[in-house]
Amino acid sequence: MRLLAYDGHARRAYLAHRLGLKPVYRRVWARRGERPLAVGAHRYRWFYVCTFVEPETGESLSLLVDGIDTEVMGWVLRELRAWLGEGEEAWVVLDRAGWHVSGRVEVPEGVGLVFLPPYSPELQPVERVWPLVNEAVAERCLVLAQDPETLRRRTLFHWWPRTKASAYTPSYS
Repeated sequence: MRLLAYDGHARRAYLAHRLGLKPVYRRVWARRGERPLAVGAHRYRWFYVCTFVEPETGESLSLLVDGIDTEVMGWVLRELRAWLGEGEEAWVVLDRAGWHVSGRVEVPEGVGLVFLPPYSPELQPVERVWPLVNEAVAERCLVLAQDPETLRRRTLFHWWPRTKASAYTPSYS
C-alpha cells in the first residue's frame, strides 16, 4: 500500500512567469469628472500541474492539464492507477477542492482518497514542491536568456518584419 500526496495547483504564466493569459489594461478617454468606462474581457486561462508524490521514496508523477474539474480529476486518478504497479494500491492525500470531494469523481479501483482538514495547506507535502517548480522555471528562463539563437528560431515567423541584420529564413524545429 502506497501513501501519496497530491496537489493540482494552478501555474499561471504571463510573459514573465505565469502560464496562461491575463487581460490587458488600456487607457481610455473620459470627460473630466466622469468615471471612465472600459470594456474588457476579465478572463484567465490557467495551466495546471497535477502532481502525486510519495514522500517516503521521492517518486512522483506529474500531469499537465489546461483545466481541472471532476472529469479531469477522474482522468488524473486513472493515470495514477496506470502508473502504479500491477495489483498495487494507493491512498491519496488531498485537500478539499471541489473537484476532489465531488461525488461525481470516478475513483478507480485500488485508489483510495483521504482528505485533509479544511484550510490546512501546511499539512499537504506536495505544497512544498511548488517553490522548486518556480525555481526550475526561473532557471530555464535564465538559460534561454543566454541562448538568443534558440529564441530566434522559435519566434522569428516568416511574416515578422525583418531588418537587414535578421533577413534570413528561419528553420522551424
